[in-house]
Amino acid sequence: MRITALIAVLGISILGTAQQKPTDYVNPFIGTSNFGTTNPGPIAVRGMAYVSPFNVAGPQNLPFEKDSRWWSTPYSSDNSFLTGFSHVNLSGVGCPELGVIIAMPTTGELVTDHEQYGTTYSNEVAKVGYYSNELDKYNIKVEATATTRSGISKYSFPKGKSNILLNLGLGLTNEQGAQIKVVSPTEIEGIRSVGSFCYYKPEEAYPVYFVAKFSEPAKAFGTWKRPTSYKGEEAQWMGYNGKTRIMEGYTKEVVGDSIGAYMQYDFERPTQVELKIGISYVSIENARENLKNETAGKTFDTILEDTQKQWEEHLSRIEVEGGTSDDKTIFYTALYHTLIHPSTLNDVNGEYPKMRTRETLKTDGTRYTVFSLWDTYRNLHQLMSLVYPEQQSNMVKSMLQIYDESGWLPKWELNATETTTMVGDPAGIVIADTYLKGIKDFDVEKAYEAMVKSADQLEGNALRPGISDYISKGYLTTKTTNSGSVSTTQEYNITDFAIAQLAKALGKKEDYKRFSKRSISYRNLFDKEFNLLRPKNDDGSWLSPYNPETGANFVKNLGFIEGNAWQYTFMVSHDAKGLMKLMGGPKSFANKLQEVFDKDQFDMANEPDIAYPYLFNHVKGEEWRTQKTVSELLSTYFKNAPDGLPGNDDTGTMSAWAVFSMIGIYPVSPGEPVYTLTTPLFDKVRIKLNDEYYNGGVLEISKSSGKTRSGIFVDGNKLKSQFISHKDLIDTQTLSFVVK
Repeated sequence: MRITALIAVLGISILGTAQQKPTDYVNPFIGTSNFGTTNPGPIAVRGMAYVSPFNVAGPQNLPFEKDSRWWSTPYSSDNSFLTGFSHVNLSGVGCPELGVIIAMPTTGELVTDHEQYGTTYSNEVAKVGYYSNELDKYNIKVEATATTRSGISKYSFPKGKSNILLNLGLGLTNEQGAQIKVVSPTEIEGIRSVGSFCYYKPEEAYPVYFVAKFSEPAKAFGTWKRPTSYKGEEAQWMGYNGKTRIMEGYTKEVVGDSIGAYMQYDFERPTQVELKIGISYVSIENARENLKNETAGKTFDTILEDTQKQWEEHLSRIEVEGGTSDDKTIFYTALYHTLIHPSTLNDVNGEYPKMRTRETLKTDGTRYTVFSLWDTYRNLHQLMSLVYPEQQSNMVKSMLQIYDESGWLPKWELNATETTTMVGDPAGIVIADTYLKGIKDFDVEKAYEAMVKSADQLEGNALRPGISDYISKGYLTTKTTNSGSVSTTQEYNITDFAIAQLAKALGKKEDYKRFSKRSISYRNLFDKEFNLLRPKNDDGSWLSPYNPETGANFVKNLGFIEGNAWQYTFMVSHDAKGLMKLMGGPKSFANKLQEVFDKDQFDMANEPDIAYPYLFNHVKGEEWRTQKTVSELLSTYFKNAPDGLPGNDDTGTMSAWAVFSMIGIYPVSPGEPVYTLTTPLFDKVRIKLNDEYYNGGVLEISKSSGKTRSGIFVDGNKLKSQFISHKDLIDTQTLSFVVK
């Protein structure tokens, strides 16, 4: 059965149930097509382990051929050939990484080549914390769930010879190096090397450790090793060749690039086998402890029940009424996606690896990882601060741990490595935004020190390349960088604005003035000829010739990263009034902003212009355009289908946009504790506020029709604008939208 047809069937069965819980509405297949790069497999809330069907390697879709798609996810709903279930994965990222520790059940004689043992599959089901399918070649039903640090599978085998394979040779980036050992007829342990995010810095690969336990002792077991004999460019793309060596029974640790282990059975009757795999980034011993702590004495079904209860508690922080069943599915799936990353790095005993050196450190709280901050600083962390402030607090503390360990705040941190992916200096924006929203249980002076370091250090600045030109000229030039001189200037501006706001709150008046001035230096790059931003050369002249549309669809250009002048000019929401003045006033600002949409320059699939629909709220009389545009974007790009995201989810950023937009508020200016408003999609939204940070209570957002009055009302009092501060919002009992 094709996935789209299956989803329709699932939709009918789910939506026909009365009194559904938020978890019932989640459709994990949303985003598994159209480059959304989400996975339908199970994960606990912010889990380290993440079980996913792996269908991007095989004779129909080999990932390592030159002309094949760059797979940044282990699963695509467009593919149909499955080669196993990976246990360490990422969701919604634009670069390949992880997709490792792949288990695969088979029947018949032992086959270790994934192209030979792979199979088509059918009858897929995906729910919160649960995934299952049936392997067509083997008549095996596979079910999977997860705890925070363990992946759990249940294989329903037919009578006869069967195998469970653990393949360490497959992965999304094909890093070199693994180790595996059969410990007993019910246990395998090993190590897999990972760490080439975007194929960057393969020399900085690091280990992920695992212990696998089987509920049934194997009749026979062993390991395999497939030699490599390729050279040069062929080595990079064409995978492995040579004759596989099978080693039966106990052996010493097998080390190599394409290795694995197997368990063999000969069942007299149909039999279920449970496989539990514990994960750690510290040691095999910790992986074993994680597995024991989270799964000992528990069956697949009890673990599934516990994981789903955990998800229910988190998803029910927001309750919605009204809208269609599809609306609720889109909403709760989006909220679900925002609770995957950042994810847990530390083991149950608190241990985690130090940045880069991998020394073992210990944390009292949760050490988070997967900080895709160029994306998430814009809205995801603001959503966490509002709905899950206890998590956001630990995320900021994790950033400060990274600063202590490496000397710098994170840019794009992954499993205690800094990938340095993308541009800007985004961590400070998140930290300032968090503190200004009243989440203050972290060392703010240390945080401020770290933010100012990256803003001021001229030599060896790991976060702000080109800072000397930025400070002396006010902007980066075409000589400073060969790509993104304008957009990187804007990113530095936004961080400087955030530093200024935090400086003001901390009573640092001179810093407030200094960074406020720096935060508007993008104005030097505003060209009145185009009424858009434009790159400047080192001598201060404009880049010529100049086409402001160049850069769309990821075309590289000197001025902008992943975008063009249209998609970046308005990305200065902290200085909307200043941009209005440059453009000739509010009306000219609104008209130019509308041109972005009319000329098809708006890109919903990428972050730079993600706040554009809300900027009309700055212009009195034009607020209706925000309502119209947001409504159209939601209905166009967010669907209850595999292609139901506008593109890469960027570790939950696109999903966070949908969550905010559907409930009627949006954090339009990162680093500023203010929301702008638009009529919510739902009739009622109830947000359960955290007791510790916001004194509990429930914020109710409602939509209704009014015959005699209209507008936005806070506890019955009409708002004079389309903006509300974070403090006013959390102190409010009712935020009411009354429409004619």
